Amino acid sequence: MATIGIDLGTTNSCAAAVEGGRPAIIPNAEGERTTPSVIAFSKDGERLVGTIACRQAAVNPDRTIESVKRRMGDTWRATVDGKAYSPQELSAMILRKLRIDAEAFLAQDVTDAVITVPAYFDDAQRQATKDAGRIAGLNVLRIINEPTAAALAYGLDNGRQQKVMVYDLGGGTFDVSVIEIGDGVIEVLATSGDNHLGGDDFDERVTAYLVDAFKREHGVDLRGNQAALQRVKEAAREAKKELSSLDTAHVNLPFLAQGAAGPLHLEATLSRAAFNDMTRDLVERTTGPVQNALNDAGIAASELGCVLLVGGSTRIPAVQDHVKKLTGKEPSASINPDECVAMGAAMQGATLSGSATGLVKADNSILLLDVTPLSLSIETVGGVATRLVERNTTLPVHYSQVFSTAAAFQTSVEIKVLQGERPMAADNKAIGTFKLKGIKRAPAGAPQIEVTFDIDANGILTVSAKDLDTGKQQSITIDDSGRMSDDDIDRAIRDAEQYAAQDGERRDLMVLREEGQRLANEANRALTQVGKQLEKEEKKQIKADVAGLQKLLGKKLDKLDAGDADALRAATAQLEQSSARARALMAEQA
Repeated sequence: MATIGIDLGTTNSCAAAVEGGRPAIIPNAEGERTTPSVIAFSKDGERLVGTIACRQAAVNPDRTIESVKRRMGDTWRATVDGKAYSPQELSAMILRKLRIDAEAFLAQDVTDAVITVPAYFDDAQRQATKDAGRIAGLNVLRIINEPTAAALAYGLDNGRQQKVMVYDLGGGTFDVSVIEIGDGVIEVLATSGDNHLGGDDFDERVTAYLVDAFKREHGVDLRGNQAALQRVKEAAREAKKELSSLDTAHVNLPFLAQGAAGPLHLEATLSRAAFNDMTRDLVERTTGPVQNALNDAGIAASELGCVLLVGGSTRIPAVQDHVKKLTGKEPSASINPDECVAMGAAMQGATLSGSATGLVKADNSILLLDVTPLSLSIETVGGVATRLVERNTTLPVHYSQVFSTAAAFQTSVEIKVLQGERPMAADNKAIGTFKLKGIKRAPAGAPQIEVTFDIDANGILTVSAKDLDTGKQQSITIDDSGRMSDDDIDRAIRDAEQYAAQDGERRDLMVLREEGQRLANEANRALTQVGKQLEKEEKKQIKADVAGLQKLLGKKLDKLDAGDADALRAATAQLEQSSARARALMAEQA
């Protein structure tokens, strides 16, 4: 079975596999090399993913969900038809489509995958991504950082020893990593970023500009009209793309709203200069992470051998100019910013599955040395964040520290684990609360409790504890409201499988309905064209059979059950038989 690499993106997702010793992009069922990360629920209960979901977004905005990746790892839920969907479940719908399309393209089952995440994703976000893979029916071999995957794809053909900066500005996140490529070794020296900066933010600026222009001209605020606002958002995204190659972009949206005197239209022209002005602060926000990554890596920009641009938003000319200004180097154009992450993930998947033979620079497998993006701390007395694992520590990490009680005769201790760089606990993100119970009553400071933190190659944290006085291993409860329990994951898997079965049944019913409607139309045409050549009883029977079939076809798709499907088949067969002579006469006449 093939192992695929998946770039699960905010705006678009992409899958790749190694074929003939080289990574290749897997096109989806629509023939596209990337799949929009959009999920929609039609009014008859059908789940739509990708381009088909995008096409109906303007007429179904309340049931269309975008940019789920920005919600990974938190408690946000999307509620549709009274059912709440977690970010993991929604992302799993995208991953399931990528898996099914890969199986169709590769003509074999796909169960193993390497999935990429932004380098700056924390523990909860990484775990949520892994859970999404499980729900989609994938065995996630590894979670790797997107800049690392891009460097892996680049290093396939550029294996000479050098230090590379990967500047990754995607739809919803920004990462920058400094990576050293050696002989068969790719080592991440430092990483930094911003999980809330990406192409979506640029789109919002253009959308606001167009909405404000429409309000100035017509006195109508589109922010309360979801359908119209969705059309403006789509136009803003297209205008942004056009301005990457043109000096001006024209937006023309007819019949956008209704005014007292009739329909209102939006016509606007946006120049590249105006676009650069309204997004200048977004581009400037990438400066800090770039400087932090260089400082943490201990190198100057002049020591970089190459700068790689990853993510669709790096096509913006102002972004490219900013990167040149920061690094003094012309960014490399040797890799596709939309596809390189998935290709690097596929290479890592081939290495992990033992099928890397034939890969350039990978016959003996490529060794990836990634880092933890954020420091790991524990809250201590006074609300201080006591640093245990520094950011940019090479993975995997195994760290132990002995703790004791702060008060006399404590029987339990609560340890709050944090991720972040701030000195005070309240300013960092709490990723879990660990409770150790059953401690022997003793004066403060007497118990010796060894707490061990393990961060695996996926960047996911696990914790264990041991009472050194008794040598007894103790269990620790991890309370993380953003993480799905095993029961939740199993339920989501069952729901996904049930939906897949229902989807198959729905497709069969759609085919059956289309066949019945085609036959009814053909029978009606035959009655019109050759009715005079038919016996009276024959015509009467055809009309009755058409009416019976049309009655069944009038039912909504989501209201049809197995009994209705059988009745539909029987009615179609009956009409096919009764109208056979009439249709044959019509064919002869034609």
